[in-house]
Amino acid sequence: MIGRETTESFGKKFGAMAEGRGALLWKGVAAMFTVETASPEETAALAERIGALCPAGTVFALAGDLGAGKTLFVQGLARGLGFSGEVTSPTFNLMNVYEGKMRLTHFDVYRLERAEELYDIGFYEYADDSEGVVVVEWFDKFSEEMPADYVRVTIERVASSAGEVDSEEAADRRRLCFSLVGVQLKEFFEEMRDVVDSGD
Repeated sequence: MIGRETTESFGKKFGAMAEGRGALLWKGVAAMFTVETASPEETAALAERIGALCPAGTVFALAGDLGAGKTLFVQGLARGLGFSGEVTSPTFNLMNVYEGKMRLTHFDVYRLERAEELYDIGFYEYADDSEGVVVVEWFDKFSEEMPADYVRVTIERVASSAGEVDSEEAADRRRLCFSLVGVQLKEFFEEMRDVVDSGD
């Protein structure tokens, strides 16, 4: 991995987001850190290490542009949870369930327009699943419907630095921002940050 920033080093940017257009997106964040990865394989491997740590009841909320790597992150997470089969984005069927050492429920709410539609796909029941892990892609469409405690993961492409020659390697770089909402997952969040720091 290329590097990491903590809440302290990210403070000015974080404060600007909280006051501006991203106020709702960053509401309630208790802690955060960022990490850059250099390739899709590195992104997936990071997610796999995180999956191996996940306690039951964890909810991840994923944000990022199309093609940023949200589904890739879920694929790695599923492997960390002991699922060895194919993991695909549930763009059209809205929800996929994978059974590993712990159940992983994967929502993609991109096509939904109203919060009422979340009832139809059983979102609220699964979001309160105390025996599994839940991932919600495009959560920011319905951020007010998220549970009180979750880990937000924002994935974005890393712009090439000045003078850097565009290449496939540069195009594969990603910045992942992890932020904790609520307090129930604080211990897991700290363990996850330690794993990112150690690279193990």
